[in-house]
Amino acid sequence: MTLPIADRWFDRRTISGGVTLLWEPHVIELMRCNIWHVAGRDRDLVIDTGMGVASLVDEMEDLLDKPVTAVATHGHGDHIGGHHEFDDTVAHAAEAVDLAQPSLNSLDPLEAWGQGGIDALTAAGYKFDSKYFVTALPAGVTLDSFRQQSAHVSRTVDEGDVIDLGDRSFEVLHLPGHSPGSIGLWEASTGTLFSGDAVYDGPLLDQLDGSDVDDYCITMQRLLKLPVDVVHGGHDPSFGRARLREIARNYLTLRA
Repeated sequence: MTLPIADRWFDRRTISGGVTLLWEPHVIELMRCNIWHVAGRDRDLVIDTGMGVASLVDEMEDLLDKPVTAVATHGHGDHIGGHHEFDDTVAHAAEAVDLAQPSLNSLDPLEAWGQGGIDALTAAGYKFDSKYFVTALPAGVTLDSFRQQSAHVSRTVDEGDVIDLGDRSFEVLHLPGHSPGSIGLWEASTGTLFSGDAVYDGPLLDQLDGSDVDDYCITMQRLLKLPVDVVHGGHDPSFGRARLREIARNYLTLRA
């Protein structure tokens, strides 16, 4: 099967507060992660890096004018594909092996996950309208040539660690449940949470390898108390405190 060639692989939108959102429009919804760039005085922050089908660093050339810290909120393949392009890569220790040995080496869901995996994600609320994870490809990339590259985690982080950009800082929150080492980045001064896949405004996944419902419930109880103004999730649109509490309460009710 031949897929169309994409004129442009990434789209982007400028958000307030020195934040830019990037995404891969030709990646199917389930795998289309939010890629966040946060501008700081002394260094910049990149939170998650997408599938790795095309170069994220090339796309962000106009944004990256100082040293960069690339954070992996967790080690799933839709979030870590571009981390190998960065020298300073940060993740929780429980996720580091997933960056070093990425498991996603096919753009075919059946090859990557098997029918059982597809059925489970379909039951969770995701559609598979395309045979592949992508509906197009960048020039020079083929279905057979796609392989995610190993990324070295230069620094592991855990609950309470701080990532300092010079004029702003983010506290690491360990938010397990979706995966053992899922983390969020919390900026208390602005009430901003970059939550990865711990919470987003879509079907939450807690039946994956490494997921833990009990841990997820604890994470949701914690998020209920967090005084957020805005949540920038790993997928789907950003939302505020009222929606965060609604999502958390709905999850806790579902898993009670």
